[in-house]
Amino acid sequence: MSENDAAVTPVGPPPRHHLALMIWLAVFPTLTALQLLLGDLLDGAPTAVRTLVLATIAVPIVIYGLMPPLQRLRARLLARRS
Repeated sequence: MSENDAAVTPVGPPPRHHLALMIWLAVFPTLTALQLLLGDLLDGAPTAVRTLVLATIAVPIVIYGLMPPLQRLRARLLARRS
């Protein structure tokens, strides 16, 4: 646990609308960036293959890279309100 995590008051799990917003904030830019980076490479690929490649790269980025900071940000914002 880092110093920043210790300073944040624990909050409960996010309501569905908070979770949906956090997921959207993580997924949309990730998929956009991947499309820009890999679009030419995957141009001739069937839709299912293209989707499989993008999802295989995007899901770990979102789950391990982007959601934890978004969850910490949410906790800080809620702690300020208290």
